[in-house]
Amino acid sequence: MNRLVYKICPGAEWALAMDSGSYAGSAVDRADGFIHFSTAGQARETAARHFAGQRDLVLVQVDTARLPPDALKWEASRGGALFPHLYAPLPAAAALRVDPLPWRDGEGHLFPERLDDA
Repeated sequence: MNRLVYKICPGAEWALAMDSGSYAGSAVDRADGFIHFSTAGQARETAARHFAGQRDLVLVQVDTARLPPDALKWEASRGGALFPHLYAPLPAAAALRVDPLPWRDGEGHLFPERLDDA
């Protein structure tokens, strides 16, 4: 599977993760029992479906090789597409980069020019 995955979350939540060393997930993640990630090809749709209109978000690029062994599972969701789910806290050190994900009315979230999977 893909070596890079992406987490969309409020910038304030990620700042707390940086301070504590790990991210326990959003309220939805905690209720579901895992941290929801997207691939590069899924991130825009995830933002449109679950974060429309939300401001002050960040896009965290995560190296799956830095995650706890066997904690990342690829599971079917949305019409059978496989999505990465992390069954452990996300170590802040697994983040390779963090980009702002600004919202523009009429345009949606503005993503970095390029998202990588490998």
